Amino acid sequence: MLKTVERYLVNKRVVTSLIRPGTATVRRCFGVAAMQMQNNKTTQPKKLFTPGPLGVSLSTKEAMLADFGSRDVAFVDTVKFIRKRLVEIAGVSHDEYTAVPLQGSGTYSLESVLTTIVPKKGKVLILENGAYGRRQAAICKVLNIEHRVESFGENEQVSPKRVEQILGHDTSFTTVSVVHCETSSGVLNPVIEIGEIVRKKAPHVQYFIDAMSSFGAIPFNMKEANCDYMVSSANKCIEGVPGFGYAICRTKHLKSCQGISRSLSLDLYEQYMGLEKNGQFRFTPPTHTMLAFRKALEELDAEGGVEGRANRYKANRKVLREGMAELGFEEYLDESLQDAYIITSFKYPTQKDFDFKTFYEKLSDKGQVIYPGKVLDADVFRIGNIGHLFPEDMEKLLECIKEVCNEMNVTLPLN
Repeated sequence: MLKTVERYLVNKRVVTSLIRPGTATVRRCFGVAAMQMQNNKTTQPKKLFTPGPLGVSLSTKEAMLADFGSRDVAFVDTVKFIRKRLVEIAGVSHDEYTAVPLQGSGTYSLESVLTTIVPKKGKVLILENGAYGRRQAAICKVLNIEHRVESFGENEQVSPKRVEQILGHDTSFTTVSVVHCETSSGVLNPVIEIGEIVRKKAPHVQYFIDAMSSFGAIPFNMKEANCDYMVSSANKCIEGVPGFGYAICRTKHLKSCQGISRSLSLDLYEQYMGLEKNGQFRFTPPTHTMLAFRKALEELDAEGGVEGRANRYKANRKVLREGMAELGFEEYLDESLQDAYIITSFKYPTQKDFDFKTFYEKLSDKGQVIYPGKVLDADVFRIGNIGHLFPEDMEKLLECIKEVCNEMNVTLPLN
């Protein structure tokens, strides 16, 4: 039965084609669509070596070809399935935790937690060692939430010992917040050790983890981490597409947060209550994105769950690190901080002919998209190991880096 109408470009004309999801016609359609993301110098689709949005599988894209109303039983069942699986991936019980999806980017979910769980006279301790910790501070400032930022070097972990000292001297905090994998650099923070200290020193405090770029790829149990709230996004390591984020919450505490939110649409408590009442979003949900996410969750399970995905990302990173080392590129982080395998930061070469803008554009022309740096104390660029990437993709990227360096008259290996 013909189910879906898809439009795509052929020879600069719009053609309407009746297609069956999963057929060769669909694949040709997506191939043509991918070809549109190009410039005059390339005719190949892009590979994204970025921390999000990520490249996703064709079957995940195909899942978006179906149209559902927000109140359709099939869509409500999809939301229910997603909420259930997210709690299970977090390693916790449905009796104690709940997953709350929310429209928008991951930052929307981040802000929804802060605006909902911090009381009017509450105070947040933000443990910051990069751009995404600073983003939390910016949110608190806009929301007029009292907060203290404890900053650490961008090339070092948050120190549990310093956290213990702070909580031992200041009992005014109601929330402690930290980023799990600070993707501005690639540093993985010791969230379990920090959680143990929070419970020991300040058992009344809510512990909040931004796991945006780690959840689904780095094995993590919220209860073992003493974590009350955690956020991530559809377009990260689960390998869905952009459109919604989600918070996994300790249900008992979330139920106590009625009336706290400084926002209508970002009220996490009301979003949760709406989902519990009828399984529906309060406002228009990202239906196609959620259909894709369900497929992405199924593919995560087929790959062996979080452990299986972690193994692929580790293999990607191994190929990348070894190849870049052979080319003479220096990593930004010390070897002692190489626990994460999400993204890797490399210092700019010092040769006078190296220019990052040119480097970036030439790689993009070859279908390889990397990411600029986001640290304040060094000139670096970043290469992601996550998304629908495999070791052979990393090898292709390395070949293109060699070609681009030769085109730029940058001598390899670097001095």
